[in-house]
Amino acid sequence: MSLMSALLGNLPVGMGHHFSVVVDNPAFDLGTWSKVSGLQVSWNPCEYRVGDQGNQFWVIPGTTKYSHIKLSRAACLESNIVQLWLSQTSTDPTPLTGAISLVTAMGIPIVVWQLNDFFPIGWSITDFEAAQGHPAIETLELVHGGFLFDESLPLPPL
Repeated sequence: MSLMSALLGNLPVGMGHHFSVVVDNPAFDLGTWSKVSGLQVSWNPCEYRVGDQGNQFWVIPGTTKYSHIKLSRAACLESNIVQLWLSQTSTDPTPLTGAISLVTAMGIPIVVWQLNDFFPIGWSITDFEAAQGHPAIETLELVHGGFLFDESLPLPPL
């Protein structure tokens, strides 16, 4: 038995599954996606120096920065909901909250990232080539106010 197997036991692992995107407005449930990129956070380093202590300084994490999130999947019936949301956001840019979940093939969530105040900032679809026999892949890009449970978000229930 490998060390990884011993540590994980029978816990589900996030391999080869899909992602579910649920928002606080059920009219815009964005459905399942096959690829999510950009779930990243970083901090600008802040350097503090003492004026009379020579060259001594401290570095601590500063402002939190979140990357844009890109969701990708084969175009499907749920793509119509995305188009409706894009149309409404163009005329009424109301931020949504919701979650991206890594789920098993049976729909059981493994990891959930709560998104705070997100908007669409881009959408695209691959070129249509019937002769190639490949699905048309749609990509939705989101900007958001974070997914960590820091001062801006309430702590999740345990």
